[in-house]
Order: sequence, then C-alpha cells, then structure tokens
Amino acid sequence: MARNLGFLVLILCLYICEAAVFQPISDSHRSAALELFFPIDGSFGSSLDETYEALRTFQILGIDKSADISTATCPRVVETLESPSSKPKDLLFALRVNSVLKCPIDTRAFEVVASKLQAIVKDASSLLDFYYSIGGLVLIKDQCSESNVFLGDADGIFHSIKALSQIDGRWRYNSNAAESSANAAGIALEVLAGVVSLASSEVDQSTIGIVKNDIVKLFESIEGYDDGALYFDEKVVDTSEHHGPLSTTSSVVRGVTAFAAVTSGRLNIPGDKILGLANFFLGIGVPGNSKDLFNQIDSLACLENNRVSIPLILSLPATVLSLTTKDKLKVKVNTVLGSEAPPLTVNLVQAVSSGSKETPSLQNQEMEFDPDSTVHQWELPKSVDVGKYALVFEVLLHDPEHKKIYASGSRTRASIHVTGFIKIDDAEIAVLDSDVGSIESMKRLDLSGENTVSLSANHLQKLHLSFRLTTPLGHAFNPHQMFLKLRHETTVEHIFVLSSSGKRFEIILDFLGLVEKFYYLSGRYDIQLTVGDTAMENSFLRALGHVELDLPEPSEKATRPPAQPVDPYSRFGPKAEISHIFRAPEKRPPQQLSQAFLALTLLPFVGFLIGLLRLGVNFKNFPSSAAPALFALLFQAGIAGVLLLYLLFWLKLDLFTTLKALGFLGIFLLFVGHRTLSHLASTSAKVKSS
Repeated sequence: MARNLGFLVLILCLYICEAAVFQPISDSHRSAALELFFPIDGSFGSSLDETYEALRTFQILGIDKSADISTATCPRVVETLESPSSKPKDLLFALRVNSVLKCPIDTRAFEVVASKLQAIVKDASSLLDFYYSIGGLVLIKDQCSESNVFLGDADGIFHSIKALSQIDGRWRYNSNAAESSANAAGIALEVLAGVVSLASSEVDQSTIGIVKNDIVKLFESIEGYDDGALYFDEKVVDTSEHHGPLSTTSSVVRGVTAFAAVTSGRLNIPGDKILGLANFFLGIGVPGNSKDLFNQIDSLACLENNRVSIPLILSLPATVLSLTTKDKLKVKVNTVLGSEAPPLTVNLVQAVSSGSKETPSLQNQEMEFDPDSTVHQWELPKSVDVGKYALVFEVLLHDPEHKKIYASGSRTRASIHVTGFIKIDDAEIAVLDSDVGSIESMKRLDLSGENTVSLSANHLQKLHLSFRLTTPLGHAFNPHQMFLKLRHETTVEHIFVLSSSGKRFEIILDFLGLVEKFYYLSGRYDIQLTVGDTAMENSFLRALGHVELDLPEPSEKATRPPAQPVDPYSRFGPKAEISHIFRAPEKRPPQQLSQAFLALTLLPFVGFLIGLLRLGVNFKNFPSSAAPALFALLFQAGIAGVLLLYLLFWLKLDLFTTLKALGFLGIFLLFVGHRTLSHLASTSAKVKSS
C-alpha cells in the first residue's frame, strides 16, 4: 500500500479515448539520434541514402552536423554526380545530401545529371524509375536556378503514373505487379507532386481532381488502434515490396503533404485523421534503429507544415497538484515537433466526479494563458472536494481566418485525482460482553499518532473498533482499503475488512464465532489497522496495540494452524556463531623451580665436555690433505646436526618429523664417516708398515 500520496495524479489522453500521454519530440529523440547516427571516418554510413537520413534527422531536430562530415562526404557527392555509371537512385540521394551540405558543385555537372534524368523519365515504365528521376530533377531545380529541368510533356507523364493507380486508392509499382500497395501510393503521390512542380504549363485540373479522390479512398482504408492512433499497412505480406506500418505510413504522409503543397484547393481529409496519424508517430516513443527514427522524425516534420491540417497536441506537464496548495492545473498545446501553437483558447467544458455526477463549479471555464511559460492554467475552485474527476477540454483558435489549418480534435479527455488530508476522529476500541453488549473496557485512539493499547478478552466477549473519516469540506470519505489485522505471537495472521455506515466505520469481532478461525490459539494478538486511498494524503498502516485472548482448549477434530512459511534466509543463511570454551589449564610449578630443573638437565652435557678433556682429546690425527679434511669436517657437522635434531625434538618437533630428518642425516653420516674412517685406517696401516 503506497503511503504519503500527497499528489494530484494526472492521467491524460491525447485523443477521444483514454490513453498514455503523448509528448512532442523531446530531448530523448535528440539523444537517440546522436547515438544511432554516429559518424565513422567522417561519414554517417557506407551509402549516401544513410548519410541523407542522418543529415535530415539532425536538420529537423536542430542539430548541425554539416561541418563534421562535409570534408569526407562532399567529394563522394561530387564523384557520384560526375560519374557516368551512377544509377538514378545514387544521383537522387547525392542531390539530397547536397541539399543539406551545399557542396561546391559545378553548374555543368548539374546540367549533365539533369539531361541524364530527363532521358530516364521518357523511357520510364516503373514507379521507382519515375521516383528517382523526377525526384532528382526537382532537387536540381531547387539547387541550380540556371538548369532547365522543366518537363514539356507533363500531362503525358502524369497520366502514365496515374495508370498505375487502383480503385481503392492504392498503387502498383509497375504494370506487371499483381497487388497494389499503400507504400507505393505514397511514392506515387510524391512523384506526381514533382511532375506538377516541373511542368512547363499547368497540368489538367480534372486529372488532379481524380488523384484527390484517390487520396480520399486511400484514407478510407486507414487502420487504427483503440487509443486513437491511425496508420496504413500493406494488405499482402508475402511480397518483396512489403513494408511495415511505420514505413508505409511515412510514405503516405510524405506523398500526401507533398501533393497538397503543389496543388490548389484543399484535400478532403478530416482533421481527426491527420491528428490520428500524428498520434501514431508520437505513440511509438523513441525508435531503436536509425531507419525508424528517420521515418518518424521526417513524417512529423511533414505534418508540422502542411496544407491539409497541422495537428496540435494538448498535454499536461508532470505537475504535482494538491487540494491544500496554490498549484494550478497546467495545459500546454504544441505542434508535433514541439513548436508553439498559434493563439488559441482552451476551455474546460465539463467535469464529472467519480460518482457520475457533473460538477457545476467545473463547467464551461476558460483557462488563463501565461505568455511567459506558454501554458494554459486553471486554479481549482475551493468548492472542489477530494476524489476522481473526468475533465473534458476543448481547443479553439482565436483567428478563424488563419492561413494555416489546425487539427486539435473535437475534445480531449483527462482524468485527475484531487487529493487532500482526511480528518480522522472519534476513534475508539473496546471489549464488549457477548450476552448484554455492555462495555467492559474501552480505549480512545489517536490514529494520527502512536498507540499502545493493551486489552484482554475471552471467547465469550467481542472486540469493537470504530472511527470517522471526513473530507476537508466535511463530506463522508470512503477509502479503497480498510483492513484490521490480528497477528498471533506464533505469526499466524487474520485479516478483516471494515464496513461503513454513513461517515462512521466499524467492525465487531465475536470471538465465540471465531475460535475455529483462530485455531483455538490463546495468547497475545497484535492489532494493526490499514486505511489507504489514492486521494488520501495521510494514508496509514498503524499498530494499535495488542489483546490477550483466552480461548478454550481445541477438540481432537479441531483444525490445526497452517504451517508458516520458512524464511529462506534463516534456512540457508549464515548460522549462529559457535563459541567454545576450553577447560582451565592445569596448575604449573613456580618459574624458579622450572629454571632449576633446566640447569640440572644441562649438567650431563657439561660432564661430557669435562670427560673429553680428561681423556685427552686432540686434533693430531685430523687429516691434513684437502679431500680427507673436507670429509672429516662434514662428519663432525653431521654429528652436530644429529645433536641439534635431538634438541628440536625435545622443544618442538614430533616423532615422525624427527625420524624422517634423522634418516637423511644417517645416510649422510654413513657416507662421509666411511670416507673419513677409511682415510684414518689407511694412514694407520702405513705407519705400522714403516
């Protein structure tokens, strides 16, 4: 249960049905563009069409990247335009890139390309051939005023393209194509717009009128979502020319807006359908790949400035509003790319409370316009109480004769929650006698603070809890959640729902009828009360105290309490530390006695040294030559090592370690001792023989 809900939650829609709030293009789109279109080696991709999509996207978003890639890209543009082997598609995208970068291109190169594209137009038979060639000629006309790119037989070319149209407003890519396509319709309309702009004389208006009717038929097949978003999709999905809804809808938007820009009169397309297309592009959020991002941004730019109708988006900023503050309800109206809308009026025409009743104080009110923040704002009247309201907004243009036509939808609906602090009073808890209903013990409660109530009851008594809830204007308030929880000391819980009677809420627990539900568990039960609502700023979950229950002993057939879930942390977590206390050490003799005993143990060694002196030990027979002397010294060192090993065994080493070391020393002594004694025996034999 969420607590401290001290806010006005705004749940908005952009169109007639309730849906998520669609915001115009924001900084998140700019961040995505910088991430998806990252220049490598001074270019935005391996092909010029990828480069153009990146440049066009940055251009619409107001990010200048021309200086970053002009050095590496302009030579590619010039090379493509001057190469005799360049295909019409490559020429088209080279000219599109040049429209952004303004590369230094010789007029002669434009004339050569124009002559080549005009020749392709004369022999073109497919829709894409017309698209690449005529699109390139339109760009040459805009970039080089000296080039003569007008079409002499514009009516014939117009009819050749029109021959590919179908009765449902869709078009075929060529005369051999079996199925029509909405994506091809967008391409065809864009090509026809180019033919009209390149015509040396006015194109037959009757033919243009037929195309306008085809556009109306095309919009009759538009599809939509429940949130009001409208889109175009292909009928056939197993063809090589199939495109998804985003790509198809983008193609149609480009074609329709381009055709409307070069023809006189209006297209008979309802404004709500243009607004539905805008909702579709805004509703997809921030696309995850560069192609979709380009289609989204470029299509919104086409809708931003078109002669059919410019969609206006009404949205509410993420503003925190509360009944107890001076905040105002703020509404902002923008175009799809976030530009400021023309002068307009926003009216709150209707408000319906959660009780399905219209609120007179919230009807037919004009919202004040703040020119500094460019938002329309409205202060909630003091007569508005807490609760949920459905608001209906209407956007009206101040100037009905404005040159541009805007589409804002008939009305925009929004849901708001007005919150406030709910007054809680007359709270009390009591233990009642079951037979006569008299109060045995009663305690007053402060549900806005801490409580430590201590009660006791048996199975023949009842527990009664009651309190009042009123809104800031004194009306009865019925929250969404009201629970009373009793938790036994064995962690067994029981939850009860409170009932209301007018402004008062109460619950009576008859313990006689609840002994089986309580599993006959006597002992302490902690009492906890939960009251919460989205419009209640002081929602709470509060401990009230405890009650000591004395229940009868369970029968043999009584239901046992359910096994409580084991806490995984206590089962698999670290165990309690085991502390071990060793037994007290034995009493030891005094230090002086130990030192005296050590002196006595050294006496035999002293006696050994004295005995050696008495025996007359000398070094006269010690070998004088080098090799025998070395073996004699090693023999003496080995004997000293054995004596040292005995000392270490006495002080530190165990028996196995001592025997292992003594085995290595014994082998060493056997070898050097044998060599030493052999030398002494040989010397003694020589002395006797002499």
